[in-house]
Amino acid sequence: MKKNVNIGIVQMSCSGDVEANFQKAVSGIRDAAAKGAQIVCLQELFKSLYFCDIEDHKNFELAEPIPGPSTESLSSLAKELGVVIIASLFEKRAHGLYHNTTAVLDADGTYLGKYRKMHIPDDPGYYEKFYFTPGDAATVAEEESSDSVGYRIFHTKFAKIGVLICWDQWYPEASRITSLMGAEILFYPTAIGWDTNETDPVTNEEQYGAWQTIQRSHAVANGVYVVSVNRVGREADQQFWGGSFIANPQGRLLYLAPHDHEVIHVEELDLQKLDHYRTTWPFLRDRRVDSYKPILKRFID
Repeated sequence: MKKNVNIGIVQMSCSGDVEANFQKAVSGIRDAAAKGAQIVCLQELFKSLYFCDIEDHKNFELAEPIPGPSTESLSSLAKELGVVIIASLFEKRAHGLYHNTTAVLDADGTYLGKYRKMHIPDDPGYYEKFYFTPGDAATVAEEESSDSVGYRIFHTKFAKIGVLICWDQWYPEASRITSLMGAEILFYPTAIGWDTNETDPVTNEEQYGAWQTIQRSHAVANGVYVVSVNRVGREADQQFWGGSFIANPQGRLLYLAPHDHEVIHVEELDLQKLDHYRTTWPFLRDRRVDSYKPILKRFID
């Protein structure tokens, strides 16, 4: 018996006009819903240019509370269209305390909660530690009840989903934990691209290949679908490479977006097949949880 869910991705370019970006995203969600999407994922920090390429205190003015104005507007849209919306936003938690956060709105408009990015990069062009505090680690008691701590899943109308954000995608621990909590699909809102000062085509090819490969490996290792939604277009010295994709639980690409333009795409996934994949390659069965304590060390000297 099939259990189908239609996944919509919105790969778009952004400008310095926050309201125009928001309306472009709304238009993309409407377009995806018209094509049959039931869960629609937006890219990382879709409301603005990727501001983390510089350290500028003025950029903190872009932040907002969650729940807040954006989630209220998207909640109404989700209810109107009957779709789940996954929206990456710049969260102001308190004075001087900010997070890179994704909110999830269910198909009836209910705010299901948020996930705060756990792994924060600090590299040339990606100075995120200047802006974002890592998400809080959850206690056992909080894992099921808290709105905002640790890794978590969301029980939406159409599927149990996990959300991780950009730099999280390089860490198998994050995908494993989220999958073990019951996620059927992992979503990765993302903002990553090529440095336009890099002239070696092999380096550029390797970087994109590594980014795609590591996420496809999460699909394989955990027996889940993976949906990665990236931005596209030139911003300052970054050429965001688009290339959003959807992979099945054996890592096969079901859809691959272009590098050079915006796209709205809807892909049907059969969640019933997860049982087939996990029983054929029973990685979860054969985990040696009694042997993994060393992973809690920073480095095994």
